[in-house]
Amino acid sequence: MKNNTTNPKQFRCCFTGHRPEKLYNSPEHIKELLKDAIEKTIADGYYVFISGMARGVDLWAAELVIEEKKRNPSIKLMCVSPYFGFEKKWNFRDQLTYNYVIKNADYVKYLSDHYSRYCFHTRNTFMVNNCNRVIAAFNGERGGTYNTINYAKNKNLEIINILNHPD
Repeated sequence: MKNNTTNPKQFRCCFTGHRPEKLYNSPEHIKELLKDAIEKTIADGYYVFISGMARGVDLWAAELVIEEKKRNPSIKLMCVSPYFGFEKKWNFRDQLTYNYVIKNADYVKYLSDHYSRYCFHTRNTFMVNNCNRVIAAFNGERGGTYNTINYAKNKNLEIINILNHPD
């Protein structure tokens, strides 16, 4: 008999990673690594993916999850934006990608109506608190990705770093 009291975050995975200008690999290479990690995560029984909606890794991963959803309707995408209008100062192409992802998400959450100095930390904490696996593109540099990984480690979450950096 199956236990119906399974922790709802048991099959949730979030993404964290650097912006494109901080990655030392091409976007195509990062996307291939993300695709492999997402496919492995689905094979491991995960079906809900959480994107923090930042340029680069977050949006690339979300786009890949949307492609997976076309093949497997049980896959779900949750978008967690730090604040409403987060994308407004981006270039046009990145804004198009952001809006495409929002439109194709199963759930969208804005953590604030406006920017605050803690909004990105709040977003990262929210994602980690609502999953038990993190797919990261971490190159060793300090910053938001570094802090998110450390927080996930403190919460004893599984971390898959697609860049294989010893963290």
